[in-house]
Amino acid sequence: MICIAVANKPITYFNRYTQREETELVYGDGAIKFIYDNPMGRMLAPLAASKPVSQLYGCYQDWSVSGNKVAPFVEKFDIDLSMYKAGSVESESKENSYKNFNEFFIREFEDGQRPFVDAANKMPAFSEARYFGHQAVSGEVKVPVKGEHLSAKDLLGGSRWSDTFTGGPLLIARLCPVDYHRYHYPLDGETLDSFPIPGRYHSVNPLALKSKPDIFIVNERRASILETQHFGKLVYIEVGAAMVGKIVQSHNESTPHKQGDEKGYFLFGGSTVILLGEPGKWRPSQDILKYTQAGIETYLHLGDAVAELCEQ
Repeated sequence: MICIAVANKPITYFNRYTQREETELVYGDGAIKFIYDNPMGRMLAPLAASKPVSQLYGCYQDWSVSGNKVAPFVEKFDIDLSMYKAGSVESESKENSYKNFNEFFIREFEDGQRPFVDAANKMPAFSEARYFGHQAVSGEVKVPVKGEHLSAKDLLGGSRWSDTFTGGPLLIARLCPVDYHRYHYPLDGETLDSFPIPGRYHSVNPLALKSKPDIFIVNERRASILETQHFGKLVYIEVGAAMVGKIVQSHNESTPHKQGDEKGYFLFGGSTVILLGEPGKWRPSQDILKYTQAGIETYLHLGDAVAELCEQ
């Protein structure tokens, strides 16, 4: 498989379903290495991380000509399209049914492909992604790539909600360009508040994090404060990233949501969803905690168990 080097090591993750560490096949690895690991590229990083550049590239993915990239992309990354719904164009093959690359990028799962775990003490995964997790966000919690501290205050841009989540559990779900790019509500609940946090559009790839470990607190993001019955208050943060044309909110946040409802989606580009909880309410699943300590992400399917309630 093709991979890129991070400190002379490939990007690896633990796959819960194969029960082994696997090497990530990276889209656009050459550009990422140039921008974040080359002196000339680093000079261009502020421009590459600007919102207009990401939006312009995102607009290109809406052009019909971008649909020509779908079939080669599916072949290179070995994507099983039988799991997904076809696009809006009538065609004998799903590869040719998407009117542009963005329609393919936000493809939906066929019904029944990703059931949500149904147990009162379990939280289902809200994204199909690679996860880091910590039981408590404190001064000791660092981004595994390069020792950068995280805090609820920084992640929330100094919001009035920061104290509610200081010292609480944390999940970071990184979506690669090859992944399903819709994100969902893990639990029944309602939205108490939501707000944007202005910022840049750096890549969220591990190589970028190695060179610029504060990406999660300088990138543009959007936060929603959710109230749930068993897991208490949650803050759900969608993080913008390089070449993400747009973050779309599907659900009307003035109305309650049910477990599994789609919350929104990212147009072209990999990105990240971060979830914070109240102290002592819940903790990430044991395999996520174990591999996070080793600096390795855990790959999960949408709807699989990602966290559990703490014993009271």
